[in-house]
Amino acid sequence: MSGTGNMMHMPLLISSILTHALENNPEQEIVTALDNGELHRYRYLEFAHRVQDLALGLHRAGLQPGERVATLAWNTYRHLEIYYATSGIGLICHTVNPRLTYEQIAFIINDAQDTVMFYDEHFEEMVNYLRGQCPTVTQWVRMGSQAHGPLADEYESWLGNDTTGFTWPVFDENTASGLCYTSGTTGEPKGVLYTHRSTLLHAYASSHPNALSIASSDTIMPLVPMFHVNAWGLPYSGLLSGAKLVLPGANLQGERIYSLCEQAGVTLSAGVPTIWKTVLDYAKATDKPFSTLSRILIGGSACPPNMIATWASYGITVRHAWGMTETSPLGTVCQLLPKHSNLPEAQKQHVLASQGRALFGVRLKTVDDQGNTLPRDGKSSGHLLIQGNWIMDRYYGKPDLASENGWFRTGDVGAIDADGYVYITDRSKDVIKSGGEWISSIEIENIAMEEPLVELAACIAQADDKWGERPVLFVVPREGADLDETQMLRRYQDRVTRWSVPDKVIFIDQMPMTATGKIQKMALRKMLADQTNPS
Repeated sequence: MSGTGNMMHMPLLISSILTHALENNPEQEIVTALDNGELHRYRYLEFAHRVQDLALGLHRAGLQPGERVATLAWNTYRHLEIYYATSGIGLICHTVNPRLTYEQIAFIINDAQDTVMFYDEHFEEMVNYLRGQCPTVTQWVRMGSQAHGPLADEYESWLGNDTTGFTWPVFDENTASGLCYTSGTTGEPKGVLYTHRSTLLHAYASSHPNALSIASSDTIMPLVPMFHVNAWGLPYSGLLSGAKLVLPGANLQGERIYSLCEQAGVTLSAGVPTIWKTVLDYAKATDKPFSTLSRILIGGSACPPNMIATWASYGITVRHAWGMTETSPLGTVCQLLPKHSNLPEAQKQHVLASQGRALFGVRLKTVDDQGNTLPRDGKSSGHLLIQGNWIMDRYYGKPDLASENGWFRTGDVGAIDADGYVYITDRSKDVIKSGGEWISSIEIENIAMEEPLVELAACIAQADDKWGERPVLFVVPREGADLDETQMLRRYQDRVTRWSVPDKVIFIDQMPMTATGKIQKMALRKMLADQTNPS
């Protein structure tokens, strides 16, 4: 006999995270670094009350379920309040990336048809431009600071409601909750629309011991911005787990991040490699230890193995992760298995430099150019595909599916081994094919970053009449460094095949970066073309 079971059905809603946090960890803290250097502190209890208050304010403003409420804001307690208040009543929280161009931001707001914009005072000049470009936004709500007086802060006027008897509405768990746009490195930015269900399942999975291992005893500081893929889900998984949350505000300088770690007792933090490099540089320059930080999550782009090793020298574990806007974002997180414990250190570092293994809730595979599934042998390199409970199947407002037969093509190239570890060697658009052989730009970059005099390095392909493509290395030397091409190329001897050694090294003063802190290889290709074919 078959049939349905006899269990309760409760929809997976973001408001349930807040309810759980309030009922089980009301005294836990949320700390925000303010512009004046002070720390704003309050408990989950006050946070939950203000979120309810803001939810009533949104109702009072006439906003209806499904409307998009935009933010231009750093990681602060107010931004967190907007996260939960909007989604809690069926609105869609649209986090806008202020690092994009004004034109891209206007496009994104108009494409989403946002009706309200909450913005930090830092973005006043940007908003003055946007007001005349975004006709659907009828209310622009400035979030000022105490330094400019109460009249400069319009945000608090949305509060002040009587929350007595307030209850969160219950609706379908597949209701849209959040909207993030890709950074638009190729073509116009595209929107990814998350649901309550996908967000909750992502929060559950990312808290797992094989992922971020978040507990109520942790103090979490997301350095990845809340406008970039929901700060990798930490605003949700943190409260779900009852952890103390530290929000760094606008100042992401290495010295300030180190200071926050020590002041607030941070145990877990997350960010892109370029951010962590500034923290390491400060710690090395000042010879300061970390007293509480025990693990960091690094993603967004490949983390150089030497950075993982350097953090280990401080007693801090790096959990290398992979994901993208379209995957909510976590797809994989790297940790060693018991079988790795007796391996030589070099082999351990090889595993730790991988992107890790899939979280429960997603599946991965690699395919060749004809779509044939490749073996999990750690060597057969192909196109990386993903499917799962928090993986996008179509872009916002687009009628056509972005997935193929239930799988989303990530644009990454790599291999998967028998234990499920993913080794990404390149983006599809960045892979270098020379004389029929694939050359990994990531491997070339990682070796370059081992040079102490190198600040940043990036490898791209240059067209070649004989071989098709050849690798070219761009290097930003550290300030005052005396570095030449011979010294750089010497590092590749006996490390890579002869045909993988870059043909030339180009030294530049500054590396072009995308809005999400990744190296902008399109700009490097243009730079190379301009050098090769000067007008």
